[in-house]
Amino acid sequence: MSTTDASVAWLTQEAYDRLKAELDHLSGTGRIEVVRKIEEARSEGDLKENGGYHAAKEEQGKIEARIRHLTDLLRDAHVGEAPADDGIVEAGMLVVAKVAGDEEKFVLGSREIAGETDLQVFSEKSPLGAAIHGMKAGEKGTYKAPSGKDIAVEIISAKPFRG
Repeated sequence: MSTTDASVAWLTQEAYDRLKAELDHLSGTGRIEVVRKIEEARSEGDLKENGGYHAAKEEQGKIEARIRHLTDLLRDAHVGEAPADDGIVEAGMLVVAKVAGDEEKFVLGSREIAGETDLQVFSEKSPLGAAIHGMKAGEKGTYKAPSGKDIAVEIISAKPFRG
């Protein structure tokens, strides 16, 4: 499977369900809780020096931003099974590669695929992601870093990520 549309993210069904549950919570209970916090803090008086009020407003902004992000992501997501275990680098793969001579392990795709893991994630649209998409073990290439420098990359392995 290949996702070439810049707005499309590949997600497993499990990741989609987890993100949908988070969106449902934030859109319902999460919003209600933060509005309650704002109202409680507002009742304490002077808003200029009310730390609780400002903290609650900041939390509200973060919740609304996350709701917008999840809404857009889930609306445009391609949901499906993990990619085939064929060793070809594509979205949803756990990739081991030598990047600029250093061995790195990362997931190719959306940050949301990796969930709670501490693995690094590269989008298929990133310079590295675009350069290695479609490669397989043993293949070498280069990509242009944001600094303009060409960076060597060699694929060691690519397996479906099962987070």
